[in-house]
Amino acid sequence: MRTLTVDLGDRSYPIYIGSGLVGDAALYRPHIHGRQVMVVTNETVAPLYLARVREALDGWDVADVVLPDGEQFKTLGVLDRIYTALLQSRFDRRCTLVALGGGVIGDMAGFAAASYQRGVNFIQVPTTLLSQVDSSVGGKTGVNHPLGKNMIGAFHQPQCVIADTATLATLPDRELSAGLAEVIKYGLINDPEFFVWLEGNMADLVARDPQALSYAIERSCADKAAVVAADERESGQRALLNLGHTFGHAIETGMGYGSWLHGEAVGAGMCMAARMSGNLGWMSDAQVRRIESLIAAAGLPTDPPRDVGAERFGELMAVDKKVMDGQLRLVLMRDIGHSVISADFDPQALRKTLSSA
Repeated sequence: MRTLTVDLGDRSYPIYIGSGLVGDAALYRPHIHGRQVMVVTNETVAPLYLARVREALDGWDVADVVLPDGEQFKTLGVLDRIYTALLQSRFDRRCTLVALGGGVIGDMAGFAAASYQRGVNFIQVPTTLLSQVDSSVGGKTGVNHPLGKNMIGAFHQPQCVIADTATLATLPDRELSAGLAEVIKYGLINDPEFFVWLEGNMADLVARDPQALSYAIERSCADKAAVVAADERESGQRALLNLGHTFGHAIETGMGYGSWLHGEAVGAGMCMAARMSGNLGWMSDAQVRRIESLIAAAGLPTDPPRDVGAERFGELMAVDKKVMDGQLRLVLMRDIGHSVISADFDPQALRKTLSSA
């Protein structure tokens, strides 16, 4: 097991990374301060890991709530099931929620923890590659709205993250590829050496080589932890972690939540960001092709769906958390491993990117 730390002063917390951790009671024990624990999971994950987690929590008053699986269920209506379960079990403000599942479960359980009785503790137990390398770390929680993804939420840091790499063995291939999009993102924003490593090891990652996956997870978490420690609430450089996401969120919203997996949309979105950077003259055609090749090698789409036209893309991108004072800010690239946040770009370059999509 490897342990990383998200350094946030007195709110710092560990990320445990290793195989067979999901049922390790010793990892949960220091981070549960009351008697009551609510495990939040979904219909796919529950049959695989819920019994193991409940066994690890033996000695606490444990209840669970099992939600439907899928991005289309990341709504206020489904979120209310968590509040109802907490209230029916008479959970108090010293309770702890355990988010057992992928990014949707982590975001929803985290938001429930942020808002139940004005804030209770929670633990992230991510079971997908995407949630292990990205969404479980950093304290972003929330739900979707029909008009925009993740537009309702809160910053609420977990007590710890327990990333059991053995859970990836049950992950469908499509979900594994979706997680690799977020792994590639770290190489593109500020870790060019990692990008080169990914070019040489992508086949091993797709084949689920344990050593390659463990290294990629640890490197990704270390990159994200450093960014979060420097800018917890995304007032500046943390926005770099949204590379490909403004384009990607438009794809998800435009196609209907759940049609494209988040990582698939981010993969296509990063290609669009690379092409726009090329249209601005910031990157060479060869660099853009390297990015597209790596994303394709991960089993991800490199082009957005034809169903979302340029005009609709523009409308959806205007409803984005990175819009400030009516001005769209995009994460673009000056080089592989050198991303920038820019509102001062030629609108024609954006129109060209969207028109060629």
